[in-house]
Amino acid sequence: MSNKLLEINNLQVQAEDKIILNNLNLTVNQGEVHVIMGPNGAGKSTLGYTIMGHPGFKVNHGNIYFEGEDITEEKADVRAKKGIFLSFQNPQELPGVTLENFLRTAQTSVTGKPIRVMAFKKDLSKTMETLNMDKDYSTRYLNVGFSGGEKKKSEILQMLLLNPKLAILDETDSGLDVDAVKIVSKGVETFKKKIPSL
Repeated sequence: MSNKLLEINNLQVQAEDKIILNNLNLTVNQGEVHVIMGPNGAGKSTLGYTIMGHPGFKVNHGNIYFEGEDITEEKADVRAKKGIFLSFQNPQELPGVTLENFLRTAQTSVTGKPIRVMAFKKDLSKTMETLNMDKDYSTRYLNVGFSGGEKKKSEILQMLLLNPKLAILDETDSGLDVDAVKIVSKGVETFKKKIPSL
């Protein structure tokens, strides 16, 4: 049995009329951590968005396989349900939807199972404590009025609660002070410990 989690073959991607990625190949095995580095405009975010199925990026040729299944044509919500997670470099604000409601809805959608409210609240509270997040943030609208650090913590909180098979973190440390970087790093380390190594 293969331990390949993600496999990308000869991928060419364009945004509008510009080719951003050309003949990219990448394999990520179960339990591995990969860091992709490069200057601004090199295509790092484009790769993350393409793996997640963002409609603004067109795959001209090549394939993306997740757990051996070709997901090149799948929509973002289908990929999320299969276990792919993307944290954004600049998380969006969502007025009118509290962080708690967003997370509960996301968890229900990804797992396809009803959520036991009290168990969810307990898990949410414990995870927020791990990230040194004020529990009052759970009742605030998603990312509205959050500092840069709180937005990044919110993304890591989502990752920990959704527990995906593959987490793609786009410049998670961008704009964070030293203390916030340490807290976010702790969240990433907590997630990594959940990943099965083969």
